[in-house]
Amino acid sequence: MKNNENYYKQRNEHGLERIDEILDTLPDFVREFFIGIQMRTTVLTRLNYAYDLKVFFRYLTVKKYKNLDVKEIVLADLEKLRAYDIELYLDYLSHYSIDGKACACEEKAKERKLSSLRSFFKYFFKKDKLSSNVCAKVDLPKLHEKPIIRLDANEVDALLNEAENGEHLTARQKSYQQKYGKRDTAILTLFLGTGIRVSELVGLDKDDFRFENNSFTVTRKGGNKSILYFSDEVKSSLLSYLDWLDKICKSTDRSKFADGVRHAKAMFLSNQGTRYCVRSVENLVKKYSKTVTPLKNITPHKLRSTFGTSLYHETQDIYVVADVLGHSDVNTTKKHYAQMSEDIRKKAANAVTLHKADKEN
Repeated sequence: MKNNENYYKQRNEHGLERIDEILDTLPDFVREFFIGIQMRTTVLTRLNYAYDLKVFFRYLTVKKYKNLDVKEIVLADLEKLRAYDIELYLDYLSHYSIDGKACACEEKAKERKLSSLRSFFKYFFKKDKLSSNVCAKVDLPKLHEKPIIRLDANEVDALLNEAENGEHLTARQKSYQQKYGKRDTAILTLFLGTGIRVSELVGLDKDDFRFENNSFTVTRKGGNKSILYFSDEVKSSLLSYLDWLDKICKSTDRSKFADGVRHAKAMFLSNQGTRYCVRSVENLVKKYSKTVTPLKNITPHKLRSTFGTSLYHETQDIYVVADVLGHSDVNTTKKHYAQMSEDIRKKAANAVTLHKADKEN
């Protein structure tokens, strides 16, 4: 992907190509569903539907209609399915293989795949091409909430210090940190100071930022744009990084990174001078966090959780947190960031008095 091309346009074009490839392997009537939902769904949503339906139709030919090829399945075959068949499919998802790759879905992944099927069957039911939505008769898997992992204040400080100094890195990691530490620190600081998603961060361009009022424009999940604000601390880290980039741009270094900087539209660049990808950012976060808190599996989303929790504790306003994080449903925010913290539990323990205080003499 070239740096001077629009990131989101390129991502959508790639997604559409991938959807087309998958649909070519599925029954012809499946394409009708995708045409029917394209005006009210994002490309990413439809791509996830395509992946999920690919697994479902493969399952039918492996377990239900063993004499049929995927392309040979017709709507009449779906009409024969009962709720128990869908429950068997959910059980199958616990351990299966597709395209030679072993896969296993936990309850959250099963919930998504069943939701995809519900939408698929509902579409053809509304079109009177199926007599019922059999998937609606199957309960969604019960999700067991996992404790939310986040960094405490000391760990945040240690993480940023590690990106700035690389004190606990291996010799090889240290050599990269010495060259790209300004960039790495800016990325971690922006995560921790604004709570943006990793997919939003990699899509940022330099001209999205307005340093005169500490703001930047971010393209949210779903394609909507929002203006977010950052602190002076975040501003200082970003400007330090951009100053470093500017010096490289003016240098005579003919490395791939330097050449990429000279033609870059993207805000954050990989070691090769191209737009950073999600996987590379995830690896960056993992590299530094492992030296700070090896027992916690810290990801960009955990940094987002860290920011969201801190913001909630400061504002005590769940609606502000939801707006800043870009949650379309405030219940999502309540679920993740309004949990009682350890210090609140400790205060609660002393909030109830059992014995009456001694009367004054």
